[in-house]
Amino acid sequence: MKKKKIPMRRCIVSNEMKPKKEMLRIVKTPEGELAIDPTGKKNGRGAYVSMEPELVEKAQKNRAFDKQFDIIVEAAFYKELYDYVAHQKARSLL
Repeated sequence: MKKKKIPMRRCIVSNEMKPKKEMLRIVKTPEGELAIDPTGKKNGRGAYVSMEPELVEKAQKNRAFDKQFDIIVEAAFYKELYDYVAHQKARSLL
């Protein structure tokens, strides 16, 4: 039986390659807004971050999404992202 290929993505904070399903996609829409894309199917330019709250904090400190998308990202977006990742991480531990 043929083995199915697992798509891999690189985390923009840790530069670690992981399966796409273990990552969270952040998308810059054609309108220029940032959004969390749990489905991975929204239109726009995407970047991936690992589902680790520590890496979201590091992304905010290093302004990783500002550099990746060439825009200024507000602290409210990082707060929303941190809350989402922390919630998903807690759900996965159950």
